[in-house]
Amino acid sequence: MLEDVERWLSTRSWSVEDRPLKKLIAAKRSTGSTVSVVLPALNEEETVGEIVAVIRRELMTARVPLVDEIVVIDSGSTDRTSEVAADAGARVVHRDEILPRIPAVPGKGEVLWRSLLVTRGDIVAFVDADLKEFSADFVSGIVGPLLTDPGVDLVKAMYDRPLGSASGQGGRVTELMARPLLNMHWPQLAGFVQPLGGEYAARRSLLERLPFPVGYGVELGMLVDSLHLVGLDALAQVDVGVRKHRHQNGQALGRMSAAIYRTAQLRLARGHMIRPSLTQFVRGERGFEPRTHSVDMEERPPMTDIREYVSRRAA
Repeated sequence: MLEDVERWLSTRSWSVEDRPLKKLIAAKRSTGSTVSVVLPALNEEETVGEIVAVIRRELMTARVPLVDEIVVIDSGSTDRTSEVAADAGARVVHRDEILPRIPAVPGKGEVLWRSLLVTRGDIVAFVDADLKEFSADFVSGIVGPLLTDPGVDLVKAMYDRPLGSASGQGGRVTELMARPLLNMHWPQLAGFVQPLGGEYAARRSLLERLPFPVGYGVELGMLVDSLHLVGLDALAQVDVGVRKHRHQNGQALGRMSAAIYRTAQLRLARGHMIRPSLTQFVRGERGFEPRTHSVDMEERPPMTDIREYVSRRAA
């Protein structure tokens, strides 16, 4: 392992237990920082309500005022995601209501990018809305270093990801696609345990300067771009235990992998794919039938390039 990665692991990898809530609240008060939590959600009525409820009950009280706002961005749910989230106490905003001048496209990165326009926190924490057995440690863990260490700009959660009863077998796209890409092309990032994890927090001052791939490539793109923008020592990770969530099927993981590879390719060469699509096969009445999907190619510019955002920041 690279010498600077070993050093980074010893100085920028922590446990949630390293920063008790009392310490975080004191740091928040002394710095005057504000914290927003964003949940991107698409048909997550079974889990989003409990996540919101836990955050409000444990991190948004008079005794523990760690989080200032929790915002659920609904990206077109056809179930009761919005109603459940609102009933639990979140502010719910539909993706298409944000920046209507630029038509929205499907994708997680699109939602995260637009969330910057409807949140106010100096620190923004992103949490996936499909987590089961959710713990408030997921939020306090990733927010903690940003409150206590001014040299840290982005923090990723790390955790065990069980697949069914098998410990550590989740994160298949991480192990088969993202980790090899990072180790070969951006070896300084080889120390991240969960580079594609959906739970991470960053300073708004960093997020607003980053381009956002609109789809599944957003986590890898953000990590690579942050490395180039602020350097390895401004990045960190915190162990928050175990992450349980809804797993996707193999074909969905294939499409995710293609989008992540495309994101990496753009950052390696800013070139063009000969064929920016992925063909997969499903068994039909007449044997295996091809299904071709386009690979996420679009990226949103840094938010500081958007006049509505600049105007809001100046107000």
